[in-house]
Amino acid sequence: MDDPYLNDLKKEFKGYSAELKILKKKLLKSNSSEEQSNIIKKIDIIAKEMEKNQRQSVKVTKSRLKEKTKSNRAFQH
Repeated sequence: MDDPYLNDLKKEFKGYSAELKILKKKLLKSNSSEEQSNIIKKIDIIAKEMEKNQRQSVKVTKSRLKEKTKSNRAFQH
């Protein structure tokens, strides 16, 4: 299904994933417990954003499928 809004959500998700990879590397290199704590907080925030993104994707996909089903039924009658 090619949907501009879903495509935007996918791009956001990829951005979050890339950011997580960077933070993971920083976390592994860091020796400061304070810096590690800040990185972990950032990772947690990104993870929550990713969850929201996924929930929104599911809602939109279900909605689009429902619309498609309704239009197919209307077209058949």
